[in-house]
Amino acid sequence: MIKMLRNSLLLLLAVLPLVAAASLTAHEVVQKTTDTLLADLKANKEQYRNDPSAFYDSLNEILGPVVDVDGISRGVMTVRYSRQASPEQMNRFQESFKRSLMQFYGNALLEYNNQDIRVLPPSGKQDPQRTAVNMEIEGSNGTVYPLSYTMVSQGGGWKMRNLIINGINVGKLFRDQFAQSMQDNGNDLDKVIDTWADTVAKARQAKGES
Repeated sequence: MIKMLRNSLLLLLAVLPLVAAASLTAHEVVQKTTDTLLADLKANKEQYRNDPSAFYDSLNEILGPVVDVDGISRGVMTVRYSRQASPEQMNRFQESFKRSLMQFYGNALLEYNNQDIRVLPPSGKQDPQRTAVNMEIEGSNGTVYPLSYTMVSQGGGWKMRNLIINGINVGKLFRDQFAQSMQDNGNDLDKVIDTWADTVAKARQAKGES
């Protein structure tokens, strides 16, 4: 299961949304930004391989505005802990979460190798505030991975709140990591926040070895 998830993520991470615009639907945002990201990666892949930190910075600049970091991080922390957190603690966790997210995704994205990516047309009536954008990613071995973004309308544009690939809820995986870290650190929220990047790095390494 972990190996399947790792391989799925390698494909998934090539299609994270980049640009939000008030005039675009959620599906149009995903399609447009998929094309933009892949073009950028194709043009700069060797540079990014030699300087991953530059890639993380670039990802943060282009992904930051369209990822609902506040919503995702609160969901990862869960109501139980987010209600206990001070504004300063929430800010620190959001910054740490965003940074580790870019590193986690960036490392996998560098392994992208021209897989076939299809944004599926919307089906049925679309909720103007929250919708799913479904995609199919075909790997080099012909395996098709279904992917679904949860997109929410914020500030006149669309942002990514969560994603599900091959039935695996990635947001839940991060929540489980946070809960485990709280348990391992005696419910010391400050320690969990301060070591969050290490928690994600270890999880990434474990998936890489699976």
